[in-house]
Amino acid sequence: MSLATSTNYMVPTGREEPWRFTPLNRLAGLHETSVELHDRISLEPADIPAGVVITVEDAVALPPISTNDDHIIRRVRDGVSKVLLVTIEKDAEIALPIFLIRSMLDMTPEISRVQVNAGTNSHATLVIENSGEGVLAEEIEFNLAPGANLRFVTLQEWSARAVHVARHHAIIGKDATFTSYVVSIGGSVVRISPTVEYTGPGSNAELFGLYFATDGQHLEHRVHVEHSVPGARSRVNYKGALNGNSAHTVWIGDVFIKAAAQGTDTYELNRNLLLSHGARADSVPNLEIETGDIVGAGHASTTGRFDDEQLFYLMSRGIPSEQARRLVIRGFFSDIVSKLKLEGIEERIMNRIDSELSVVKI
Repeated sequence: MSLATSTNYMVPTGREEPWRFTPLNRLAGLHETSVELHDRISLEPADIPAGVVITVEDAVALPPISTNDDHIIRRVRDGVSKVLLVTIEKDAEIALPIFLIRSMLDMTPEISRVQVNAGTNSHATLVIENSGEGVLAEEIEFNLAPGANLRFVTLQEWSARAVHVARHHAIIGKDATFTSYVVSIGGSVVRISPTVEYTGPGSNAELFGLYFATDGQHLEHRVHVEHSVPGARSRVNYKGALNGNSAHTVWIGDVFIKAAAQGTDTYELNRNLLLSHGARADSVPNLEIETGDIVGAGHASTTGRFDDEQLFYLMSRGIPSEQARRLVIRGFFSDIVSKLKLEGIEERIMNRIDSELSVVKI
């Protein structure tokens, strides 16, 4: 099924604040109302563990659970006819990860919606793997019931021409924990917006990100955490490396603590490592606080060049130059990669980074 063209939207021009960093001319028409978007669920589940149910539902019967005014996400919502629904049952302890695999083979613009419901006191890990060559606009919503614990890993291992625009929104219930890992390595343009809101005290969000941009890639991550209830916690930690001419990354970190959110504890961090001339990293942390009754709130952002002292130290101990460079970069990412606790994926990510490093010399 395809989405008929529409003129109900104000098409972004790039002058708007949410779009000022994004290269609109490289989005393959995802933002243009004259371009037809194709409605297809391209995610395929691997083995489905007991305690997990995956179905395809009519979009009309499964409306979005959050509000959003993003232009492309509105096109997704208006255009999809089916929604992939992942239900994790109440009290379920899912030991093995739930894998959803997407492999796109052509550049036809697609739209997709996924909704994930984590039942009360459930524990699970959901992994979405994106690869191949494609143009995709997607929305993924997470609804965590009280006491739920959900780990979400999304891998953007696209081919060189791929375009991917996504919103990942989590609604976190009382005493629930949502942990997100966004790994963006491949693709021409990747723009992902992880966002969080809370509905009960004791809720917790930990948002981690890893990205590696090479020649001409644009990787953009726009994080928004909204604290509107008392006693909630958030941690944001995104790290990126850039290697190659015109490699460009953007990180926006917005944390909003409303007046009712007493006892909030939050911190956000972004670190960028520039490995070559011609690379550019934009990092914009924002913190808005409406109450003084908080546990803590802070942010930090750093962008720097490759550490020659570390390289010299390793080389002085007999490690060849190229191997030493890879060890330094692996060390830069290790605190995030090691948290995945998915051995095969951890090594795959680092091997992909090693492969990208070999394309453009530092």
